[in-house]
Amino acid sequence: MATPTVVSWEQVSVPTPSGPLPARVYRPATASPQGWLVWAHGGSWRAGSAQDWHGATAELARHSGFGVVSVDYRLAPEVRHPAMVEDILSALSWAGEQQDEPASAVSVPPAAPVLAVGGDSAGGTLAASAALVCRDRGVPLAAQVLAYPPLDPGCAAASYHRFPDMFPTASYLRAAWQDYRHPGRPVAADGTRLHSTPFEAADLRGLAPAVMATGDLDPVGDDVHHYGRLLRAAGVEVALREFRQTGHGAFLQPGHGPGGHPTTSMRGWLGLALRRLTSPNAPEDLPSSPPWS
Repeated sequence: MATPTVVSWEQVSVPTPSGPLPARVYRPATASPQGWLVWAHGGSWRAGSAQDWHGATAELARHSGFGVVSVDYRLAPEVRHPAMVEDILSALSWAGEQQDEPASAVSVPPAAPVLAVGGDSAGGTLAASAALVCRDRGVPLAAQVLAYPPLDPGCAAASYHRFPDMFPTASYLRAAWQDYRHPGRPVAADGTRLHSTPFEAADLRGLAPAVMATGDLDPVGDDVHHYGRLLRAAGVEVALREFRQTGHGAFLQPGHGPGGHPTTSMRGWLGLALRRLTSPNAPEDLPSSPPWS
């Protein structure tokens, strides 16, 4: 296996209409980033931080080859949707303005960076909603990377009741949805609908390709599989892996030691799957036929 890529990081401030937004930026130190992945952490829209997700997002940058912008978006109940989605969109705009240093003195107009959006748990819900806004605004995204996002505010799927004692329980998530969602149907100043979940969208055609993961013991698993089916029916490319004997929160768990293959961890698989999706030269350490469903 190749020598692990070193990742550097720095604290940055992303300008937004509501004021400066803290974020951590992770860069693979051995080469220019393949693109920029704006990441929204989990925490039921009410907790979590880029600092808490430091190890996971650094490893995601290492495996994907992308620069990762881990966003400290505003949290409920101090704010409600669409504030969090707007923060992710502001971070995407900021990432789209980042350019690498020129490799030579020859003046060549820089190409627009490759952009992707992603998140785990509640952050995955925000990322999926942001991907819809990007489509509607004509902002090109290379991918949406979604780790076990809860998508149904009613928590009605069978998986919520198959393992009723597993975190997050249906009652816990319903309360989190109530803290997060705006009672109306928020619309941006430009007329773009700001969905709180992609299940609200009537049309999923034209969305960015999706890299998705969940666990077979995760109460939100049926939401993830259902969204994957809806995306495929809309003609969207989907790579979806269900990890065995795995519950919620697996993105925060490392792999099986330094000798284990990166795809044994959810964050390693997500990073490598993103690299395969966006790179003309697939990495040697990603199996040519990963267990995608």
